[in-house]
Amino acid sequence: MKCRAQPWLGTLVDIRIGDVLDAGPLNAAFTAAFSRISDVHRLMSFHDAGSDVARLNRAPAGTMIAIDAHTVHVIACALQLHADSGGIFNISCATRLVQWGSLPPPERTLPPYEAGDCGLLLEADGTICKTRDVLIDLGGIAKGYAVDQAIAALQQAGVTSACVNAGGDVRVLGATPFAIAIRDPSTVTGSTVTVDLANAALATSATYFSARQIGAQTVSALVDGRSGAAITSRRSVTVQAADCLHADALTKIVMASGDATHPLLARHRAQAFIL
Repeated sequence: MKCRAQPWLGTLVDIRIGDVLDAGPLNAAFTAAFSRISDVHRLMSFHDAGSDVARLNRAPAGTMIAIDAHTVHVIACALQLHADSGGIFNISCATRLVQWGSLPPPERTLPPYEAGDCGLLLEADGTICKTRDVLIDLGGIAKGYAVDQAIAALQQAGVTSACVNAGGDVRVLGATPFAIAIRDPSTVTGSTVTVDLANAALATSATYFSARQIGAQTVSALVDGRSGAAITSRRSVTVQAADCLHADALTKIVMASGDATHPLLARHRAQAFIL
C-alpha cells in the first residue's frame, strides 16, 4: 500500500493506492489524482479571488457569467438538490457563514441572506445568470466532487484499488475494502467507529469542530437553507453512496432534517446513519 497526502480544499487529502506498480506509473497516478483535486480547488474555492465561485460572488445581479464545465456540473447538481430537498441544501448560504466567522468577509457589501431560490439560473449553453445578489459557497458539495475526480484520474491511470480521503469525504475504488474510521461524537475521547468500504463513497458531516457561541447564539459551519439557521445538533451524519459528490451533499440534508431515511437517499441509491 502506497500513500501520499497534500493540503487541498481546506483539509489534508490522503490518497492510498493498493496496486503493485513500478515507481513511474505509481508517481504518474498520484500526480494525476492530485492534479484533479487542485483543479477543483482552483475553480471552486471561496477564498481564491480567481476562482469561478469568487467571480460569481463579485458579479452584480443580472450578470451572465461563463464558468468552467466542472463548476457548471457541480452547480447544476447543487441546484437540483436544492429543488429536491425543499430548499434545505442551499449554496447561497455564504452570507450566514461570513456572519458567523466560518468564511472571510468579501471585499464588497455583504448581501442579506434570503431563503428561497439560490439566485442562480443555469442556461442551456452552460453560462450562469445571477438573478439576484447572493453569496455562494460550494463547500458542502465540491470536496466530494474533487474526490470523485481523483478516483476518475486513478482509473484512467490503470489503478484498480485505491482510497481517496479528503477530510472525511471518502471514496474507494475496487472490490478490496478499506477500513474507514468515523468519529463518534457521543464520546469525549474522540473514539471512532470503523466501517469497511469497497466500490463506494462515504461522507460525514458534524458540528463538533465548528460549533461555537456568538453572544447568546450557537452557530456552526452548517446551515439549514430553508431558514438560514445554523444546524447545531451534536450528532453526526454519515452517508454512503455510489459517488462522493452526492454522499457529501446528502449529509447536510439528513443533518438538517434529522431523517436518516430521507426520500432523497433512495433516489440516489444512498443510505445514512446517525451517531
